[in-house]
Amino acid sequence: MKIAMIGQFPPHIGGVGVHIHSLAKELVKNGDEVFVITYPHKNIKDIDGIHVIGTYGPNIAGIRSLFFLIFGTIQLIRTIRKYNIDIVHGHYLYPSGLAAVLASVFTKKKVYVTSHGSDMFCLYPKYKFIQPIIKFVLTRADAVLVVSEALKKEVLKLNIPNIENKIKINWNIVDIEKFHPNDKYKFKKELKILKNQPIILFVGNIIKRKNVATIIEAKKLLKEDCTLVIVGDGPLLNSLKSKVEAEKIANVIFTGSRGDVENIIPSSDLLILPSYSESFGLVLIEALACGKPAIGSNVGGIKEIITENVGLLVEPRDSKGLANAIDLILSNPEISEKFQSNARKRAIDFSKIEIPYYE
Repeated sequence: MKIAMIGQFPPHIGGVGVHIHSLAKELVKNGDEVFVITYPHKNIKDIDGIHVIGTYGPNIAGIRSLFFLIFGTIQLIRTIRKYNIDIVHGHYLYPSGLAAVLASVFTKKKVYVTSHGSDMFCLYPKYKFIQPIIKFVLTRADAVLVVSEALKKEVLKLNIPNIENKIKINWNIVDIEKFHPNDKYKFKKELKILKNQPIILFVGNIIKRKNVATIIEAKKLLKEDCTLVIVGDGPLLNSLKSKVEAEKIANVIFTGSRGDVENIIPSSDLLILPSYSESFGLVLIEALACGKPAIGSNVGGIKEIITENVGLLVEPRDSKGLANAIDLILSNPEISEKFQSNARKRAIDFSKIEIPYYE
């Protein structure tokens, strides 16, 4: 079978790319041929037996998606016709899902779309012009996949005809060989953190939805001594750095974007994801696979991942509650050991990928 997917893909960093990469590798392992059309990048190349095709267009916020829709659709149609593709799969409802649907209109191929979360939780409610587009994509797709129960409920609310018969949860997965307990990488030494100093960790985009500011507020309220390490980049990075500096908040380190998260997480003591909305939270299962406790906001897919055996849930705007949760884990060896001992077992629940096209 030949499958063409479209969406974010390495060398681009992000959860969607990780999801596509995992699915594509499994397909290649099973003897299928996979083509991925992704955003422009100077380092585009085939990896792991996957054919990777870049598109054209400027990487400018606001118009990047429009250019990807245009050039991605054109490239997808060319790829379908040249290689006689069997199935088209758009990851993220707009622009990739729309590109997949438009390509299927011209080529009559079966089309799958996957909603990864922010398309439904952020784009749909925020932009009215996107709403009919997303409904069109969901209506025309032959199969609709979502990465969590919370996201499934959100899609079903739209009352798209026949949607309940073609929607299915297709979890994000974690590579438990890549993410595992590991004391070989000396991340503390790299950052000049004392060996016995606990690290509380955030990994992700520094954007409003990820709510990094609440972690910084909680850091000011902590009773336990620790270092907050923030890994990632984004539009709010400089303002948060300025806040830390202006308020003289001790032991906060911004590393910027990193491509070696599997080396960083094992050096931490717990991972925090306090998002205002989150369809899944891939970094949570990566942390659990490394044997780390997790604290997350009580929203969306986060509360489907963090059980009472592996971490704690807090309200996203409650910096005091977050500080109390951090203090509890850092100060109570019994609770910390319980979370650590169950963490990897929970991650294994998300370690086997299901290939939707075989069903």
